[in-house]
Amino acid sequence: MRLLHTMLRVGDLERSIRFYTDVMGMRLLRTTDRPDQKYSLAFVGYDTEDRASVIELTYNYGVDRYEMGGAFGHIAIGVPDCRAACERIRASGGAITREPGPVKGGTTVIAFVTDPDGYKIELIETRH
Repeated sequence: MRLLHTMLRVGDLERSIRFYTDVMGMRLLRTTDRPDQKYSLAFVGYDTEDRASVIELTYNYGVDRYEMGGAFGHIAIGVPDCRAACERIRASGGAITREPGPVKGGTTVIAFVTDPDGYKIELIETRH
């Protein structure tokens, strides 16, 4: 078994595609439009779907926002340099909601970014 994707419902598909590609550096892998079922999908990721987990962005026609539930936490992305990643994300218009620093009670450097729909993305420094 392997994790294939995480699905996020978004209020504006083009805005979310721009965020995940332009700000987070992912690639748009494929899109699907299902007008009869009233939804559109976009798959974004750092590698192809056959080699890595990706994010499925789902836009349901006519729904421009969702309430953030209390169960979902965040998506985590490994980065070699958390501070440099935050600088690049900020320069691209992304919102850093927790500046880089050690995780509470540990030494791993993390930061948080928020996407246009309010989803949290944790950046975890993976330097060894």
